[in-house]
Amino acid sequence: MIDLKLILQNPEEVEKKLSLRRETYDLSGIQELAKKRSQLQVQGDQLRSERNRLSKEVGNLMRQGKKDEAGTIKSEAAKIPARLEELEKEQTQVEAGLREQLLRIPNLPDASVPVGTSEADNRVERVIGNPRSFDFKVKDHVELGELLGIIDFEAAARIAGARFSLLKGDGSRLERALINFMLDLHTGEHGYTEILPPFMGSAETFTASGHLPKFEQDLFKVEPFGFYLAPTAEVPLTNMYRGQILAEEDLPKKLCAYTPCFRSEAGSYGKDVRGLIRLHLFDKVELYKFTRPEQSFAELESLVKDAGKVLDLLGLPFRVVSLCTADLGFASAKTYDLEVWLPGQNAYREISSCSNCTDFQARRASIRFKKAGSKGTELVHTLNGSGLAVGRTMVAILENFQEEDGTVKLPEVLWKYMGKKEIKVKG
Repeated sequence: MIDLKLILQNPEEVEKKLSLRRETYDLSGIQELAKKRSQLQVQGDQLRSERNRLSKEVGNLMRQGKKDEAGTIKSEAAKIPARLEELEKEQTQVEAGLREQLLRIPNLPDASVPVGTSEADNRVERVIGNPRSFDFKVKDHVELGELLGIIDFEAAARIAGARFSLLKGDGSRLERALINFMLDLHTGEHGYTEILPPFMGSAETFTASGHLPKFEQDLFKVEPFGFYLAPTAEVPLTNMYRGQILAEEDLPKKLCAYTPCFRSEAGSYGKDVRGLIRLHLFDKVELYKFTRPEQSFAELESLVKDAGKVLDLLGLPFRVVSLCTADLGFASAKTYDLEVWLPGQNAYREISSCSNCTDFQARRASIRFKKAGSKGTELVHTLNGSGLAVGRTMVAILENFQEEDGTVKLPEVLWKYMGKKEIKVKG
């Protein structure tokens, strides 16, 4: 949630920045509700002041023995509580409406974000590694998965329907190996603390992270309990310190978590219907940071480096792309995507999205820190990024390290997790 003061003090500038996104946002409703709230606050203060004045006057009259006059004023004062109650109810309604509108406004793009009108305007920052040149016709991961006997989409469809996968044998083991490798790397070398959070949360939890109310159609809701299934570990990790005040010396806090991710993929039908690229359920290792405001953009660069290290060690070619203003996520002020090379698609595809949400989530979740030697508090900045999406990493390994007969040579860093150096075609 962006700062209401910013909207009220400079609405034209806020609207100008918001216009760089795909949608148009009219802030007049927010301004009107904020004005109404102020008027109600003034009226309430005046009534309370009048009640105090009348109470003192009644006391003075009683001391002077003027009971009749005091009784008249008492009758007048007795009407004030009812009027105050009406005002407070109206103020509560106005504040709820104001918050509802503010919750639907996205974060403001940082000045360093490239301006654009679509994903075509995203900017490639750097390319790491060179795509392998094959001397045979490459197979995509779906064909390889079937040939190796490690992915069974037909069984998954029988169990749950479309956009689910079933891994078996070395496929299951490779998924588990990748999760453990990523967690070991981020905790052992990058200084993150591993978290195993709940995989679902309340509406309040999803509102704090920015997924509600705007994106409810993208979520799976557990009825009749009112829980939502987490589409990413970003949701529970954001809420670990909801309503808390952190100490400045404890920042940055660096967390990582493995979770399954549940997504309805509303509006995406017809996209990536084949294979593991776009599923209702997939595994991911998430990186998350709580930082001081002045640290956050440097910490974003560090986050991208940490996610990229996974791809470096796996020997997978990738590139880092800066998303333009029109392609930013709702809560993000700046995002880098890591895109891995997939020979089966002859294209780079997103495997990690690393974002600085500045104080947007912290304001919704009321997460602050106390500066050393100061009585005041300040909102933290939050950052998140995939480190990495596990299924897409498996896709990249299968396609980049395939041999002509379908055998897949495994990256050396996975040998100890897999207990083997390759996955062979079933005889």
